[in-house]
Amino acid sequence: QVQLVESGGGSVQAGGSLRLSCVRSRSRSSGYCMGWFRQAPEKEPEGVAVIYSGTGNTSYHNSVKGRFTISVDNAKNSAYLQMNTLEPEDTALYYCAAEPFPCGVSMASVIHFRNRGQGTQVTVSS
Repeated sequence: QVQLVESGGGSVQAGGSLRLSCVRSRSRSSGYCMGWFRQAPEKEPEGVAVIYSGTGNTSYHNSVKGRFTISVDNAKNSAYLQMNTLEPEDTALYYCAAEPFPCGVSMASVIHFRNRGQGTQVTVSS
């Protein structure tokens, strides 16, 4: 079990940008998948982006491709989600999640990662 501490998020107008950060506590595992999923009111959780720290392999939800970029800094045990050209439909509670290797780099996997942050609100107004 690892601890995840999130930061970033907030309220912006449509077309704006935000950056989410997630710091993972140290662990013995040599590799991790880290990512974000989001949940809007009365909707099911949906994967947003995920990255494997060993290879840098990434996967994104179709609705955020070309707008969001996930990255990882292994030296800092951190992952980042740069969100550009935000849309009102992006409004949700965003959760950082992590899973030690072996792990799946997919939208279906990230919502089931066993380690999760506390969530940070992203609100985009039109």
